Parts: sequence; structure tokens; C-alpha cells
Amino acid sequence: MHIEPGVVIGAKIVLSYATALASFGLMAKLTSEHIKKDGGVVSLVLRSIFTAALVFSFFEVLPHYAVGVSEVHLILGSTLFLIFGAAPAAIGLAFGLLVQGLFFEPADLPQYGMNVTTLLVPLYAMSKIAPRIIPSGTAYKDVSYKQALTLSTSFQAGIVTWVGFWAIYGHGFTTENMANVASFGVAYMSVIIVEPLIDLAILALTKLWHNQLQGSIMVQPRLYRTAF
Repeated sequence: MHIEPGVVIGAKIVLSYATALASFGLMAKLTSEHIKKDGGVVSLVLRSIFTAALVFSFFEVLPHYAVGVSEVHLILGSTLFLIFGAAPAAIGLAFGLLVQGLFFEPADLPQYGMNVTTLLVPLYAMSKIAPRIIPSGTAYKDVSYKQALTLSTSFQAGIVTWVGFWAIYGHGFTTENMANVASFGVAYMSVIIVEPLIDLAILALTKLWHNQLQGSIMVQPRLYRTAF
């Protein structure tokens, strides 16, 4: 979902600074909730370091390709959320993206505000939708494909919506621009189909590692426990 250089330029890019600040505000809210309810500062720091490393590897190692106005990536946002929690996932996405830009893709740095907004706002929304999708009596390790698909789709739909917004904000409703937006949206369908399968595969591994991970500060408690 990296916004391509040149999609938003000039004075228009100032808007991305404002949306990035708002996105960091949402991340701060998730962070506060984590510290109060999900293991405190130590678990937050450890999980965030781990998620940032994972996000960086997702962007650099996993297959990705440019389509239309952006790039199609396997971001695995729903996987990070289910295993590590909303705040570590948000921090990992923000810092993994920043490290990639600083050391490997400096051309992406001017688009950082747009890209971090495109990631964090859908993640925040997904964290608030999750309780409606996954019943309180279901531990995350036991989610069904339908539940994982719905959760992942909510996240990916947010990404596609934001990419479309930035493209239209930058270049308007021209025929070429709308075609590029549409081609990106269609290409992202592959991610929407594949990501829930990856979610379930990784969650299956967490069941095998039950003795090692249950009670660990490296995973969120809801992975093995219900919300009751």
C-alpha cells in the first residue's frame, strides 16, 4: 500500500502531516489502553520491537508489486492484531514503515504521512470492530475462517479506501487516475483472500505452542483466553 511518489505533491502534501498526527493520536490511545489492561509497559515495548521487525520483513522480504497508484503488500495487520494486540501492531506498523524508508526506500519518506495514515486508521477501526466479529467467549486462537476473513477485509478495505482518497486528492477524478485506483483495488483482492488463510495457519501454530506462549508477555492474553 505504499503510495507512489508523485501521487500527492506540493502544498497538498501538508494534509498528510495532519492525518499522520491524528493517526499517532489513535496509536497513543491504543497504547494507553494496552498499558492499563494488557500487561503494562514492558509487554508493550517487547511486543512492539518484535512487530516492528516483522513489519519491516513483510515490506522488504515478502512479495510485493506496484499496481496503479500504490503497491500491493502482504501487511498481515490482522495477524499482528490477533497475536500481539492493537497497540503493538500499530507501533510495529509505524516504526517498521519508518525504518524501511530511512534505510532502504528513502524515496518513500515524503509519503510517510500518507502511508502511516493508510495503515493506522484501518488498524484502529479493525480493533474496534473485532469485538463485534469475534464473540467474547472465543479466544483468538479459535477464530473461524469467516471471522478471520471479516476482520482482515475490514482492515484491507480501509487501506484501499485511503489509497483511493490520496490518489483522488492528488490527481482528481480523471479517467486515467480512476483506472489506476480501480486496478489497485482489484489487485488487492488477492491479499484479502490470502491473508485470512495465513492468519489461521499462524493461529494453528500458536495452539501447538500453547505451553510455551500461554501467559507469556510476548502475546496478548486474549489469544488463549476468552473476554469473560
